[in-house]
Amino acid sequence: MSIKHVTVCGGGVLGSQIAFQTAFHGVDVRVYDISQEALVKTKAALELLPHRYQHDLHATAEQAEAVLGRIMFFTDLREAVKGAQLVIEAIPEVMDIKTAFYRELAGVADTDTIFATNTSTLLPSQMMEATGRPAQFLALHFANPVWIHNTAEIMPTPKTAPQVFDQIVAFARKIGMVALPLHKEQRGYIINTLSVPLLMAALKLVVEDVTDPHTVDKTWMIATRAPTGPFASLDVIGLTTAYNISKAAGDRGNEVNIAIARYLKEHYLDQGKLGVASGEGFYKYPDPAYLDEDFLKALPGFQGAEVSSESSGLSREQPRCRSL
Repeated sequence: MSIKHVTVCGGGVLGSQIAFQTAFHGVDVRVYDISQEALVKTKAALELLPHRYQHDLHATAEQAEAVLGRIMFFTDLREAVKGAQLVIEAIPEVMDIKTAFYRELAGVADTDTIFATNTSTLLPSQMMEATGRPAQFLALHFANPVWIHNTAEIMPTPKTAPQVFDQIVAFARKIGMVALPLHKEQRGYIINTLSVPLLMAALKLVVEDVTDPHTVDKTWMIATRAPTGPFASLDVIGLTTAYNISKAAGDRGNEVNIAIARYLKEHYLDQGKLGVASGEGFYKYPDPAYLDEDFLKALPGFQGAEVSSESSGLSREQPRCRSL
């Protein structure tokens, strides 16, 4: 059965992108969030995406603008999921919040609706019993930004029905994703298993006063010829997500992650510095320092060779390969 009606619960950075990408491929989408205030932010984010799809994917203006007409918005969960064949959850990375949400969702969704979590680092089996339908539940993880890094990692729990897994693999392909099926649970899937250690190592260097965020990014960009560094990536991901991941690891007894979570909260979250979405994180936007042509040049008095975007082969663009 082809999935034609999808509800995305949580209209944040990834939720809004998932909704737009799904609607772009002809699927009717409903977006649910807890308040009208939250939905106002979601709508503002969605209104920026037609231009990005035209610029990055060469979509026509008509194609991109038509997407918004296929998206509806709700603060009533029962109405939002009525008739949905698939519900994609993209709410904060806090287990108590997710399990409470799934218990509520189980009571209002149709019995044959499939539930998928976009969790970045939690295991779907940790919340599968709360869904009331473990055979119809799995993880469906998108990378940020969705339309550029069009990967969808599909991860079953031990109780996911094989036909449900196959159906979500097919759905991922239908909406323009490169489907990346996993055969067993892995915290962090493939992408975050590779990327989270890098981001946490970068934060550790700063939290332990070894160096500063911009120096870390310069080091990474010069050494690997990457277009951006880990702190630019964290700004795109959102520092709230980074905080939640660090705190979860800290709650499991990791002392370094406790210090990282405290650092992010005190120096960034409490100051309203949430990353690109708020206009400031480790960099200020819309013109972050790492895009400056002098960012990778040698300091005055340094006798080594200067590094420029031209000589290094680096692209001076906004960061792209970001997950979480």
